[in-house]
Amino acid sequence: MIMIQHLSDLSAALRRQPARQRVAVICGRDAATLEAAGRALDEGTAEVVFVGDGEAVRRAAPGLPARGARFVDAATPAEAAARAVALVREGRADVLMKGLVGSDVVLRAVLDKQAGLLAPGRVLTHLAAAQLPAYGKLLFFTDAAVIPYPTQEQREAQVGYVVDACRRFGVEQPRVALVHCSEKASDKFPHVAGYAAIKAAAAGGRWGNALVDGPLDVRTACDAGALAVKGIESPLGGRADALVLPDIEAGNVFYKTITLFARARTAAVVQGATRPVVLTSRGDDATCKYDSLCMALLLAAGATRPDENP
Repeated sequence: MIMIQHLSDLSAALRRQPARQRVAVICGRDAATLEAAGRALDEGTAEVVFVGDGEAVRRAAPGLPARGARFVDAATPAEAAARAVALVREGRADVLMKGLVGSDVVLRAVLDKQAGLLAPGRVLTHLAAAQLPAYGKLLFFTDAAVIPYPTQEQREAQVGYVVDACRRFGVEQPRVALVHCSEKASDKFPHVAGYAAIKAAAAGGRWGNALVDGPLDVRTACDAGALAVKGIESPLGGRADALVLPDIEAGNVFYKTITLFARARTAAVVQGATRPVVLTSRGDDATCKYDSLCMALLLAAGATRPDENP
C-alpha cells in the first residue's frame, strides 16, 4: 500500500480504487460545497447525489447534471438529512456530506434510533488529518468537535478509529500518542489514569500492529529532540502519526491554532456511523471540503458495515 503523506495525494489514491464511492450531499447549494462536489465529479473520485432543493442547486451550478450529478428533492433541511441517511442505509450511498445546513440537523438524522446510522455499541467521534509545513507527514487527531469529555470506552474507540484511519492512509504501524499537558500522570486529571489500560490493551494486540503511548505532551509526541532533552523513553520516538486529545476543549483549540497560525491544511470526518460523515463547517473553504470528502471516501472504501460479517 502506498503511504499518503499529503492531502493532495488523496484524489490519485481514490482513482486507483476499483469502483467509485457515492456521496449523498445534504443541502449542497453553497459555493464551497458545489465546488468540492463538482471537483469530485470532474476528477472521477466519487459519484454525487444532491439531496434537498434540486432546483436551487441547478440554478447555482447549471452544468452539474451534464457532469453526472443526480438529485433527490426534499422540502426542508430535516427531510433532506433523513433522505440522505436513508440512501446510506439502503446501500445507495457510501458517504454522507453536509452542505448549507446545521450540523445539529445532520446529526439528528444520523443518530435517529430507528432510521439513523449509529449501530448499538458504536461511538460517534470526530477525526481530522492535518498537513503541517513543519511536519514530514500527515498528523491525525481526535476529537475536536463531537465528544466533550470522552469516557474510557469512548477514548478506546477513538484509538481504534484513528489506528484504522492511519492504516487506510498507508501507515503500517501507526504511532498513537495519548495527549496530556505533561508526560506525568496526576490525580488532578482523572482521565490520565485510563491511559495505562489503553497502553496495555495496545501492547496486548487489541489494535494489531500499533504503538500507543502516553501521557505525552504534543511536543514530546511529535519532536524527537524534545523527547531526548527530557530523557523520556517512548516507543513513538517523537514521531507520532496520531494524537488522542484529552477533551473537546483541547481538541478544538489545537485545531483552530494549527489552521490559523501554522496554516495547516486539514481534512475531517465523523466516524462511528455505518459510513463516514463529512461534517465540515459551513464557513470552510472548497479545498477543506474536498479534502474532507476524499478522506471520507477513502475510509469508506472496503469498510464493513456493523451489521455485516467482517
